[in-house]
Amino acid sequence: MSFTRAKTSSFSRTLSGVPTRTPGIKHGANGSNLVSSGIADLDKILGGGLSLGTVVMIMEDPEAPHHLLLLRNFMSQGMVHNQPLLYASPVKEPRAFLGTLPSLVAPKDEKREQFPNQDPDQEKALRIAWQYKKYFGEQLIVGNKRDNSVEYCSDFDLRKPLGRQMVAAQSVDCISIQDSSSLSLLQDRCSGLLAQYPRNESGGTGSAARIAIQSLCAPQCGFANMDWDILSFVRSLRSMIRSSNAVAVISFPPSILLPCMSKRLQHLSDTLLSVKAIPDEDKELAELLTDYQDMIGLLRVHKVDRINTQVPLVLETTTFSIKLQKRRSLVLERLNQAPVDGSSGSSYTSSGSCTGSIKTSSFEF
Repeated sequence: MSFTRAKTSSFSRTLSGVPTRTPGIKHGANGSNLVSSGIADLDKILGGGLSLGTVVMIMEDPEAPHHLLLLRNFMSQGMVHNQPLLYASPVKEPRAFLGTLPSLVAPKDEKREQFPNQDPDQEKALRIAWQYKKYFGEQLIVGNKRDNSVEYCSDFDLRKPLGRQMVAAQSVDCISIQDSSSLSLLQDRCSGLLAQYPRNESGGTGSAARIAIQSLCAPQCGFANMDWDILSFVRSLRSMIRSSNAVAVISFPPSILLPCMSKRLQHLSDTLLSVKAIPDEDKELAELLTDYQDMIGLLRVHKVDRINTQVPLVLETTTFSIKLQKRRSLVLERLNQAPVDGSSGSSYTSSGSCTGSIKTSSFEF
């Protein structure tokens, strides 16, 4: 009698924490778990998405609120997957900002984009399939339960606000930090939320939480001049979020801070981004770049988080153009230098995604 021994490897390990089939969460490199930023191109740039247990910081541009575009998609993506959200803002009524969050792109609009020249007979044959996709693919709210077939990163329409029913059914905690004399309330709310989603939770929901803080250090905040209190809060938040299934996105205005304070905040971030508006008429930049007239801003990636590894991630390029596809969806594209002869240049990819091998010059801002 012979026995066959199964092949095993001593180097295999089991991923703990977040279940494999949790909606809105996927496994990344080095045992990390990722959630989507709500922008497909940004997920590709960052290696798949935002790592749970990290702090993402966005340096604002004083001339344009482009950081709000990133925050809106980040918050809407979490609400689509029914992930608890804590939102803090230096305005009197922060809950009003929820009415500006973008809604999901309608399936009929997706069909028109993917099949612009569809034959009438074929369109009729696919109509039933699209109806099924609309029924099963969208988030159907029944009490507090949701359909788990929603994709990892959704497409959002910036022209249409998120439905009131979806906003009302979400677990959203809004905090106003306007005229706040200290950060104790915000820190307590963050601590209470993160305590419900520990990293090594067993038998729990396996869901993830999101924290969005808008314009930390803004002049409207009573603690705007308390540099060490702000640094202590960010350091404490980073420590708490390291051991939780959550990700925090914080935007701050570096233009009103001392250079040393701005540098310290940047060093406390795991992923560091910055946005910059493009002037309406910049002849030098228009001659240098292709598709300049379609750009609304620039996004630069200064640092990308590296969880469970000491090997840095080296990007081929760090500066990307921000565009609105059909005036509704955010698209990030690698900058292309205009040809010397002045002829129109071609995009690095036909789909406008953030992949390709064309080398471009970097822009400092």
